[in-house]
Formats: sequence, structure tokens, C-alpha cells
Amino acid sequence: MATADRPQRAWRAACPNCGAPVEFASAASPVAVCSFCRSTLVRDGDALRRIGQSAELFDDHSPLQLGVAGRWQGSGFTLVGRLQLRYEGGSWNEWHALFDSGKSGWLSEDNGRYVMGFDVPTPPDAPGLAQLQPGAGVSLDARLWQVASVTTAQVAAAQGELPAPPRLNENFQVADLRNTQGEVGTLDFSEPAQPRWSVGRSAALADLALTGLQEPSEKTLSARGVECPSCGTALQIKLDTTKSIACHQCHAVVDVSPGVGGDLAHYQQGAPYQAGAIAMLPLGTTGYLALDGEPLPWQVVGYVERCELPQDPEDERVYWREYLLYNRETGFAFLVDAEDGWSWVVPLTGVPEVRGSTASWAGSSYSQRFQYTAMTTYVMGEFYWQLKRGERTLNTDYANGKLRLNREQAGREVTWSAGQTLDGSVVAVAFKVPGAAASGSAAEASPFSAGASSFRHRLVLALIIGFILFIIFRSCSSSPCDELRNTFGASSNEYQQCLNSNRSGGGVWIPRTGGGSFGGYGSGGGHK
Repeated sequence: MATADRPQRAWRAACPNCGAPVEFASAASPVAVCSFCRSTLVRDGDALRRIGQSAELFDDHSPLQLGVAGRWQGSGFTLVGRLQLRYEGGSWNEWHALFDSGKSGWLSEDNGRYVMGFDVPTPPDAPGLAQLQPGAGVSLDARLWQVASVTTAQVAAAQGELPAPPRLNENFQVADLRNTQGEVGTLDFSEPAQPRWSVGRSAALADLALTGLQEPSEKTLSARGVECPSCGTALQIKLDTTKSIACHQCHAVVDVSPGVGGDLAHYQQGAPYQAGAIAMLPLGTTGYLALDGEPLPWQVVGYVERCELPQDPEDERVYWREYLLYNRETGFAFLVDAEDGWSWVVPLTGVPEVRGSTASWAGSSYSQRFQYTAMTTYVMGEFYWQLKRGERTLNTDYANGKLRLNREQAGREVTWSAGQTLDGSVVAVAFKVPGAAASGSAAEASPFSAGASSFRHRLVLALIIGFILFIIFRSCSSSPCDELRNTFGASSNEYQQCLNSNRSGGGVWIPRTGGGSFGGYGSGGGHK
């Protein structure tokens, strides 16, 4: 951070390619990217030498930008450079933070939040890639770590002042590790013979005392509007971190992780399990919730319908709902609506200590309750990760009274989330949801209902009837209604008419009774 006795810039030279001035905040910095022609420049004595050209930055509308100043653990810093990296699931930023002392750090995106990390000497016991399997434990630098993810990435673009020349568009492996002290370790294998090692901690933007952030504006929002590649409807992307968005017209899920422009990948999704169902908490609404401290305004930006896949494929699937909440200074949280009530969770930077069926985190001990395979079946809104059709995750739920933990593995990434149960009346008041809106069906099994006792009796009765109908249904293995149910949904008129005419049982929405997800949708385990 610049002070009265410390100049804003310490060194300046002309770009040898276009002649534009290139400024350095530190006279010791070896590399910069020209802001005019994007030439990558290295210092050669008192002159600059061009070694290549960076690709144009894709507009991710991050609230951060060059020149943003802040404080970390009492020390001032300024953001002077940026790397934009791509991987299969999207992209993320690594911001070069130059401290007043001359020390360099990296402010990196991490599951919708941020981590402040620092390069440190690579320990001699650094494991090779073959030893880094997601979920496995490794010993490194006299500490125990768990592997959160192993990702193939590449530097797509660079900006500003950097501590080393970027190797653009070259694939390399990067592994993220986490430990029980809340630290994030990163092994960067862009130089396989000597991987780069960095260690960091979670950094909430609200705690960094940042100044100079980009202000949100209607111009910024409209500039990120795109057309749905399926139906042509105009989609307005409101969040700087959005990687996927669901079309409100045709319900196609559009991948916008490469940035706006060009051909956008998308896929069609069917109707929600309960035909005509809508999210109980409307997208765009804001409610004040005290999730982990003072009450903050949380906006509903995404909705996910998920199910547990039974071991027997002929058994009925059970469903629950998750709402993605967003606060500009805090990041993201999940609000989960399951059969056993409401709960909230946020992704963890560190990792709990697990011994057998017990997990320990932040001084509390949790007991394992359920382990199951989950699948996303329907989405609405915006998401900071790339959604994939029918992606399955392996989940393990832990509990300690009202406290909740969830471990979720999706492919080569492991994500831990933590939170606690939440009284339904708190959610109803925060988001101004009328009690009647929650009592429409078993799908809405929620503590919002004023007549909770009678509702539970009706729910039990509905489940008993549903179970009897389900047994009858299973006995008719060649039911002519199967195709209608798969096409139009269990609550459709077509399916119900078929049931009535054939006197056979049908499926009902069964809220998750095996445990209820504690949240933490597969959002990635790395700096994403």
C-alpha cells in the first residue's frame, strides 16, 4: 500500500514494442505485461526486452483490479499483477499482491472465496504427482495434509507486474492440499523437476480493508448479457464469479466459464422431479441471516434439486433442495431444505481430522451419520462452478447436535463444508416466505408450517400411502405408465390419468429420510 513516504511507482520504462510507459511498483520486479499491447517484458539492465505476448484478458468482472490496496495481518499491500488460469471446470484468478516490505503474495480465488498465499521454499520431501490422490493424506514440510484436488491447468492471460515470466498456454498439473490448521498448500508442477510450493489461509474480502474495488453498476451487469444458445432468450449474468447459468425460459444450462463471446456450450434439462415445482425461495430475493456472526444480506442466486441414488436402482429416489446464497464481501453459502429441516453450510479452507467414524473441526467432534451417492437433477439461476449433466458425488454427513459437516468428492476433487441447522421460522422471516407457501406438498416438508404437528401426521400418512402404492407399482414390472412418468413427471396429468385407468400405484416426492444433505455441493477443491 502506498504511503506518504513511499512513492506509488519505483521504476518506469518504455515498452519496446509500442512505446507505452510500463511502470513497476517494485524496482526488483523482473517481469511486467504492457497494458497497451500485452507484450510480456523482462528487465534487461535499465531496459525492457520483449519475450512474447499475452492473450487478451477475458472479462470475468471480478471486483478486484490492479491498484486495489488492503491490509493482511497488519501489513499493507497493493495488487500489481494478475494471472488468469483455465482448467476443465472453468477459470480462476491469481492476483500478485506486493507488500510495503517488498514481499510478494498471491490473493487467489477459492470456492467462491479467497486465499492469501505465499511462495516458500519447496521441502525436500515434496511428493510426486503419483502420490497425490484426492482424499489421500500426505506428509509435507513436517505437517500432515489431505489432497483436495489435482487439476490440469494453463495460464491463459497475464496482466501487470509479476515475480516471474508467465508460461502461457502450457498445460501443467497443480495440486491443492489442506490441513487441520485451516491452511491451503499448493504444489505447482509447471516445472516438474522442482514443483513450486506455496501456503496460504482463507481471506474474506471484508477483513482485508480493501480500497479501490470495482463498483458494481448496471453498465457492468448489462455488459455481461448473453443469448441462450438453445432458445435465444437474453440472459443477464449478475455475478462476477458465474461459471454456469440456467436459462429462465427453456431451462437449458449454459457454460459461461470461458468468458462471454463465441459459442457457449449448453445442455437441456428436463422438468424438476415434481412437475411444475418452483423454488420456495425465489431467485433474486435477499434475506438477512446471521450464518456465522452478525446478520448479513444474503441474496438467493441459485437453486439446485438433488437426489440420493439408492443402491437398488429399482428403489425410489429421495430428494432435497439447496439454495446458493451470495454476499459481496463474504462470498457464498448454501441453504439446505431437507426432510429433517433447514441447515446452512459454507465451504472450508482447511480440512477436518477424521478417525474412523469421527471427524474433528474447530474444537468440536462430529459423528458420521450417513454416506451416500448424490446426483443433481435440476437447477435454476447462477453458479460459480461448471455444472455437468447428471454429475454424481460421494457424500458423507457428520453431525454434533446442531453442528454439521459434509465431505463431498466429485471426480478428482474433495470439498469439505461446515455449518449448522437453522430454524425454519428464521428462514421464513428473513426471506418473507408466507407459511402457506410451504405446505403445498410433501416436497415442501418444512418447519414453516404453522400446524407442524398436524403436518407431520399428514406427511406420515402420505408416506405410508406412497409406500403401499410403490409396492403395488413395483409388482407391475411392465406398467404402461412407466414411459409417461419418465417423460412428463410423476405429477403430470398424463401420468396420473394413466395410473387411474390402470389401477396401479405411482411415485411420490419423498423428502430425504436417509439423512438430508448438509450441503457443500461439488464446487471444486482448488483455487477456483
